[in-house]
Amino acid sequence: MIIDLTGTTSSEIASALLRARRNAGSPAMGMVGTIVVVVDEASHHDAMKAANEAGKEHPSRVLVAILRPGRGTPGLDAEVRVGEGIPGEAVLLRLHGELAKVPESVVLPLLLPDSPVVVWWPGGGPKVPAEDPLGKLGRRRVSDAAATRRASVDFAARAAGYLPGDTDFAWTRLTPWRALLAAALDQYPVKVTGAEVVSAKGNPSADLLASWLQDRLQVAVEERNSRGPGITAVRLFTPEGPIALTRPDGSVATFSIPGQPDRPVALKRRVTSELLSEELRRLDPDDVYARTLACMVERESMPAEAKKVSPVNRRTTKAATSAKKPSAAAQSARKSVAKKPAAGETNTRKAPAKAVTKKSTAKKSAGKRVAGRS
Repeated sequence: MIIDLTGTTSSEIASALLRARRNAGSPAMGMVGTIVVVVDEASHHDAMKAANEAGKEHPSRVLVAILRPGRGTPGLDAEVRVGEGIPGEAVLLRLHGELAKVPESVVLPLLLPDSPVVVWWPGGGPKVPAEDPLGKLGRRRVSDAAATRRASVDFAARAAGYLPGDTDFAWTRLTPWRALLAAALDQYPVKVTGAEVVSAKGNPSADLLASWLQDRLQVAVEERNSRGPGITAVRLFTPEGPIALTRPDGSVATFSIPGQPDRPVALKRRVTSELLSEELRRLDPDDVYARTLACMVERESMPAEAKKVSPVNRRTTKAATSAKKPSAAAQSARKSVAKKPAAGETNTRKAPAKAVTKKSTAKKSAGKRVAGRS
């Protein structure tokens, strides 16, 4: 059921939601929270679709706020949707004029009571999410650094203004990468001497992953560029060889551990609804993300040479083995030299043969003389 409301108020929207639920035959709400989506007119359809997909796992009231500030007359238009394949409730809010500068006055009366609120900015997010008027309403504030229109995200400002509940989809995308790398070190406990992250240029997830590795391993982490998509490889350098996780196609990765055969691992790039579902599953403060932000600020102040992995720490198993064990060509050369005697050895070996010949000749001569005497 879709109900269009023009020039309305928050109380009229709440009444329309109640009326729509009763007409749909579901007076009980049965929703676990509220998702507030702050988006523009061009991308609100995709954002609402992703929120409804995530609602299949977490039925929620979705409030999509489209802010249209300007000099026009303040006003509020709404579109209420209940049913029609929507697991919870969806309300599309268009705020015009001065009303767009105070969106919390419209959204606050529509929040579900005694339930968590998640605020999501699909278009990037404010500089400091916790200071945003709508961000202050949320228990969880989700931004997306990869979708920002600015050249780069000011992670220093986010680290300075961080509050428990802040997170970013650029960090959420790293969950399977971090899980696989942690499992690799659990399976193959060895000292890591350096690390490398390879990704498409300007990927904020790669910056966060490099900061996380530096914070947890306390080693130099180098970032390199590739054609993508996204992160294409992560390598942990060890004295025994590199622990590598490579994903050139954005779908299937190759997991390599020294001394073991390579293994394919499903590591596809997740869609927005899957990322949002993960954030709805955990609403507790993410302390690891906070430490990673702090380390990222530290990396920005480091000189470029300090982020590079030295050639000594890049040594692989082949390099270490070749230093201890001669190559096949060297072994073959040594064998041929061992079989072929040297010049001095030839004279020494033939000398006894000549001596034997002279001795036998002397015996024959002596025998002749003895025979003549007899």
